[in-house]
Amino acid sequence: MTHTLVASATREHIIGFDRPFTVIGERINPTGRKKLAAEMQAGNFDTVIKDALAQMEAGAHILDVNAGVTAVNPNESEPPLLRQTIEIVQSVSELPLCLDSSVTSALKVGLETAKGRPLVNSVTGEEEKLEAILPLVAKYNVAVVAISNDETGISEDPDVRFAVAKKIVERAADHGIKPHDIVVDPLVMPIGAMGTAGQQVFRLVRRLREELKVNTTCGASNISFGMPNRRALTGYFLAMAASHGMTSAIMNPLHDEDMHAIFGANVLNGTDAHCRFWNNKFRDMAPAPAAAALAPGEKAPTAEEIAARRAAREARRRR
Repeated sequence: MTHTLVASATREHIIGFDRPFTVIGERINPTGRKKLAAEMQAGNFDTVIKDALAQMEAGAHILDVNAGVTAVNPNESEPPLLRQTIEIVQSVSELPLCLDSSVTSALKVGLETAKGRPLVNSVTGEEEKLEAILPLVAKYNVAVVAISNDETGISEDPDVRFAVAKKIVERAADHGIKPHDIVVDPLVMPIGAMGTAGQQVFRLVRRLREELKVNTTCGASNISFGMPNRRALTGYFLAMAASHGMTSAIMNPLHDEDMHAIFGANVLNGTDAHCRFWNNKFRDMAPAPAAAALAPGEKAPTAEEIAARRAAREARRRR
């Protein structure tokens, strides 16, 4: 059975076919978040700390950490900022980390700074990346995300993306890196732009699992980009991807729709033994009253009120 071990100084986590779906929290990433990027550049890590704690509380197993705040001289700016961000996140969270950067020098600094056994995000099939990243992965004996694109870009042909993943696995073996330490990202396309995007990923995940024996991951929100009701669509995708063998995703654990889809997939895939997690999580959750059941003039509770009641119930149960 394929098990990918990721660890912090005090906590281990295993990504595996026979394990509950792994949630890699995506929030500590300034890409597309101008306010966060400006804060990090100014040395303000209040939002980073807030996001780390919130994701941990929401059920993330691993925290993705990215410090790519600018495209200007990233080789100079990103390494020290990634080091500082990792140190701060490690000071408030015990979760293992996923070191997220396209800058090799930043990944090197990240590997020097991160405690335990982080996941490196990422290597591609490009020769330059293979030659730069794989020796680092081997030197520090860590796991790595392998993204299925190369010098030709991202192919719309799933067979080509599989071939790139196979190439990365084979090249990794040359450095002594075992398949169980490679987590392949088959690349999720927006369903609004490519109607077969979901089918392609499901097919790829099955092949990666059966033929290469590797764990898989993805940027979950990519599937619903540009679509209405994104949260529901992303949740449905996650549950279906898990049913086809996907074992992790880089996602936002603060979105209940996504997390509930994962929890349900764990039950139905048999990785939530005896439904223990599901029962403990939802046994005392009272459904919101239907409009017809409300007394005249009574308003349905808001999402915030429902969350507060849930937190109060959980607090009472822990006493």
